[in-house]
Amino acid sequence: MNLSLNEITVDDHLVVEVRGEVDVHSAPSLRDRLTDVFTDGHKIVIADLSELGFIDSTGLGALVAARNDGAARDAELLVVCSSERLLKLFRITGLDGVFSIYDSVAQAVQAPPGPTKLS
Repeated sequence: MNLSLNEITVDDHLVVEVRGEVDVHSAPSLRDRLTDVFTDGHKIVIADLSELGFIDSTGLGALVAARNDGAARDAELLVVCSSERLLKLFRITGLDGVFSIYDSVAQAVQAPPGPTKLS
């Protein structure tokens, strides 16, 4: 399945819905889209991985690169992920300590600014 990226606004928060697969071929598209929204001035961006079927190390790297770009612009990238399989990747790579990860877009929208870890 190919990568699909869609942007929606939920309570004044930009949500980038990530669907399909993020691998070595599609990771640059994800990184570029997230970087573009930070360049456009968004201060809080939510990457919704709820419909993501697969992500490899280059995909995780794209998320980290986008997070770092956002941080350089005093902005934050929040992640929505409820798939235990994908959450396991965040845990074993230590990225669960880097990203604020939420179970749903609604939780991410209501979260106070600043780092929050998934319980």
